[in-house]
Amino acid sequence: MCGIVGCLGEDNIASILIDGLERLEYRGYDSSGIALVNKNKIELLKRKGKVAELSKAIAKNKPTGSVGIGHTRWATHGEPSDANAHPHLSPSGRFAIVHNGIIENYLSIKQKLINQGVKFKSETDTEVLVCLIESVAKTQKKSGVEAVRLALKQVVGAYAIAVIDNQAPDQLIVARKSSPLVVGINKKSFYVASDVTPIAQYTQEVIYLNDNDLAILETGKKPKIIKINDASTQKSEVEHIEFDVQKVGKDGFDHFMKKEIFEQPQTIIDSLRGRILPKEGIVKFGGIEEYEEHIAGANRIIIIACGTSWHAGLVAEYAFEKFAEIPVEVEYASEFRYRDPIIKSGEVVIAISQSGETADTLAALELAKNKGALILGICNVVGSSIARFTDGGIYTHAGPEISVASTKAFTAQVSVLLAMAIRVGQLKRSIGPSQVRELITELSVISSKVEQILKQDSVIKRIALDLANSSTILFLGRGLSFPVALEGALKLKEISDIHAEGYPAGEMKHGPIALVDEKTPVVVVAPKDSHFEKSMSNLQEIKARGGRVLLVTSQTTDKALTSQAEWCIEVPHTNELLTPLLTNIPLQLLSYHTAVAKGCEVDKPRNLAKSVTVE
Repeated sequence: MCGIVGCLGEDNIASILIDGLERLEYRGYDSSGIALVNKNKIELLKRKGKVAELSKAIAKNKPTGSVGIGHTRWATHGEPSDANAHPHLSPSGRFAIVHNGIIENYLSIKQKLINQGVKFKSETDTEVLVCLIESVAKTQKKSGVEAVRLALKQVVGAYAIAVIDNQAPDQLIVARKSSPLVVGINKKSFYVASDVTPIAQYTQEVIYLNDNDLAILETGKKPKIIKINDASTQKSEVEHIEFDVQKVGKDGFDHFMKKEIFEQPQTIIDSLRGRILPKEGIVKFGGIEEYEEHIAGANRIIIIACGTSWHAGLVAEYAFEKFAEIPVEVEYASEFRYRDPIIKSGEVVIAISQSGETADTLAALELAKNKGALILGICNVVGSSIARFTDGGIYTHAGPEISVASTKAFTAQVSVLLAMAIRVGQLKRSIGPSQVRELITELSVISSKVEQILKQDSVIKRIALDLANSSTILFLGRGLSFPVALEGALKLKEISDIHAEGYPAGEMKHGPIALVDEKTPVVVVAPKDSHFEKSMSNLQEIKARGGRVLLVTSQTTDKALTSQAEWCIEVPHTNELLTPLLTNIPLQLLSYHTAVAKGCEVDKPRNLAKSVTVE
């Protein structure tokens, strides 16, 4: 992985590719490259490091061509280097390929090719695939398209690929299995990419490829889509996308992350618009309406997610069990299918994913579907794999999230999940009309309370400067504040290079308190809720051992209590079940300012990718 772009039919392909790669930088990467077919010869340029380095090489060499492909790589096989960067060429230079995913059986294929005399220049599984394509074309005397199809039949794993052939300068071949790929079309040209971000400025008419699809794009012809296994022709359904390219700018902010943190009042409004109706006292979700009775009658709900989305799932667990009285299990998608989980027919499985392309989550969903579960999706990207695979679902409408560290997507997910839990509780009559109306009314004004917290940005920045030299920071919370503590710790470790861990506050005495000393700050998330007194007891335990405490609490908390912490951030009061929408905001700002103070790469933290499309 990480990002693919391609173009056929334009005059300035090199500049289109480099612009597309720049728009894909948010996904995370360590090298980049492009390849173009020019007069039956492939021109190749690739560089380790930033796309800016590749851009310099393009400006110097001025490559041209009728068709081209580009890639930003996040290393899986082989270290970041010029040699391991994509695209990769076949031995004779006939084919070039870019690839997201992992070819699991690449070693056995590589050995067979070595036995045929093929010499490899990189450590990647991708080079093995392009060499296999050329071997099939040569030994079986097949066209480029058929060679790609037959080669893919031999591989095991996940892939999204784009291939160019110097014998077909007006052709672009793309295919996918378990990794996203979208084809954009207009009257004269084709564009391909991992997501719509690089191509939306050129067209808003797209085709989302399905698993095991191979598309042949040729100048002057309609796209042809066939199945990899049998070459059967498939219908290509063109969809119109609504994507505002202007929304992917920084709008005067220094980083995308800060911009996205400050977008959250509007994100919450957008995620709930038309879905919570305070005057009528109801919640309405069109994407799951036909399944509501099924959900309300379920004996169990299983939530599947990774990372930040998993933390949103933990919040949902509390809410569904409180409002709907349905047992909930929250599972790491990366572990779910490896323990032969017990899923009964008719149970409800909810997948949460910002991108809708998370490989582990998709694999877990496939297992759940095969066992007869009703599968639903909560995701942000229209047309994503999860959105198309699930029986029904809800889009969060958070808009493009560019920073690798997720912020506004988390609050959008939590907003939607809380409203969904209220709706199911309403259907089951486990919460009464007056409570429903109270919760919906509070949800409708929660965005204004987020705005109040954002006004404390400068205060939080000063606290971050105090914490920036810490080597370890602990985060504690009880009840619904526990997922917030986990998320706060994750944000800090993602972008600031500081070790951080989140714990249930009640577990402090069972081990983590051994780490507390005057050098280890402890963030205690303790809004004025039913757990507040116990959380304050934990604060005293930390102070007794010389620990420095940052308290995140409600504005209604007694000042005599808040003064016991070295630092304090206050959030407006809200219903206890809605507190994560508020208490997570200062922790996002804390992480951001800590990372900036340390000079870290805030939007593109080391070793991380925005969308994890391989297992």
